[in-house]
Amino acid sequence: MAKYDASDLDLQIDPAQLKPLFKSQPHRHAGAILFNWLVIIGTAYFCTQYFNIVTYLLAVIIIGARMHALAVLMHDAAHYRFLKNRKWNDLITNVTTMYPLFLTIENYRKNHLAHHRHLNTEEDPDWVSKFGRREFTFPQTKQDFLLTLGSYFLLYQGIRDAIWFVSRFDILGQKKAKTNKKESKLPKLTFYVLLITGLTFFGGWTAFLFFWVIPYFSTFLMFQYIRSVAEHFGEQMEYDHLLNASRTVKTNPIEQFLVAPHNVGYHIGHHLYPGVPYYNLPKLHELLMKNADFKEKAHVTKGYFGGLLAELG
Repeated sequence: MAKYDASDLDLQIDPAQLKPLFKSQPHRHAGAILFNWLVIIGTAYFCTQYFNIVTYLLAVIIIGARMHALAVLMHDAAHYRFLKNRKWNDLITNVTTMYPLFLTIENYRKNHLAHHRHLNTEEDPDWVSKFGRREFTFPQTKQDFLLTLGSYFLLYQGIRDAIWFVSRFDILGQKKAKTNKKESKLPKLTFYVLLITGLTFFGGWTAFLFFWVIPYFSTFLMFQYIRSVAEHFGEQMEYDHLLNASRTVKTNPIEQFLVAPHNVGYHIGHHLYPGVPYYNLPKLHELLMKNADFKEKAHVTKGYFGGLLAELG
């Protein structure tokens, strides 16, 4: 694998059509953050008013899906596609997304940008961290894949993933950093002190457990896993060219809400042009599909519940 972004390929995309797609619209990104939080809060409130096993299971699925959606928005911010001011880009993203998900954008960015620079090689931290793990080893049967998904609902796989993330993203800060990150510690400490104080003062620990911790260790991490598989894994992935070393998945509205929020399924386009914000990825895909080489070689799958599952083995 020697090609990692569009600068290495001769796609001959019209610059006049491509350039506008790089323009960021912070209000759309901020609106998406607000929408996801309103869905999470509204779902939790509805479930408390009409609590039973069915409404709670639906709440866990919906809240986990919106946690995943927040993480996808953070991914855009990691590429500085939210705010031009990088300090505010990171601070607002951390407070509204990453601190609640027990991570930081700084740790994620270091890992993710290396993934882009060294896609599917021994220098790609994503690839190396997943290589040899049972759940990322293909081919595997559909039954094995579905059993892995089921283990998230038992919290087993989610807890294993969380332990893995502690090391992978250096959450405890045990690795020596090349740059001084002290400036990020105070906002993080302040956030968690306020969270703990608020939950204690208002008696919110039970709600936090049922409507945040359990969805986090179950459906949130399950959707993260599905997306990871969809992006770079499966029996039909060839890895001999940038256009078939990742997968774009075209989705229906239900899949967009649950599995692939904010156009995250357009993964090939993202690797080619990581500076294009999420809301312009469908337009980018349409533009790329006009190119004969892209249309012939790009690995495009129709659907997660049907197409992706059929490719796994």
